[in-house]
Amino acid sequence: MDLSFLNEYIVYVVVAICLCVGYIIKSINFIPNKYIPLIVGVSGVIINVLSNLNNITVHTFAGGLVSGLASTGLYELFAKFIGVKDEADS
Repeated sequence: MDLSFLNEYIVYVVVAICLCVGYIIKSINFIPNKYIPLIVGVSGVIINVLSNLNNITVHTFAGGLVSGLASTGLYELFAKFIGVKDEADS
């Protein structure tokens, strides 16, 4: 299954901001981990809509959602790469 078509929706600034938001949420341990993708997905949509107020389309929403969820995957990839153990992994 080829998901390369999603590359056109990635907004790198939104990925970076959502990555920071997700990291902060994960570090405070107040919100369960299963809600973090939902939070960063919605945050990505909000950030992307706010950055494109003059041209809001369906692509704006899709770009924000894909970018927010990509930040979750990027965090997981980096955590596996450096060997961080999550408390849920134990």
